[in-house]
Amino acid sequence: QVQLVESGGGLVQAGGSLRLSCAASESILSFNVMGWYRQAPGKQRESVALITSGGDTNYADSVKGRFRISRDTAKNTVYLQMNSLKPEDSAVYYCNAKFPISTYWGQGTQVTVSS
Repeated sequence: QVQLVESGGGLVQAGGSLRLSCAASESILSFNVMGWYRQAPGKQRESVALITSGGDTNYADSVKGRFRISRDTAKNTVYLQMNSLKPEDSAVYYCNAKFPISTYWGQGTQVTVSS
């Protein structure tokens, strides 16, 4: 059973920065895709940033130029650097890891951006 443990959420003022971490229980290169999703109250969960095993990245239009996904394969950890945060970025952020036929989620970490 793959385990994903997120950390780094918190309360920040608009314009500030946070870095989220997702530590995996096995090699992150074994996953086809890893990424970050978020879900705000009353809204559907949405993809924020993805990184493939080959290192290709993809971002939601709403975060392009502000967020950056990266990884440290030695630490089996994926990061999400979030800059220029906006109140609309407030949500629970979830780490996700995909194999071809299975998907795993972390427990989520709350990010709150005050105006």
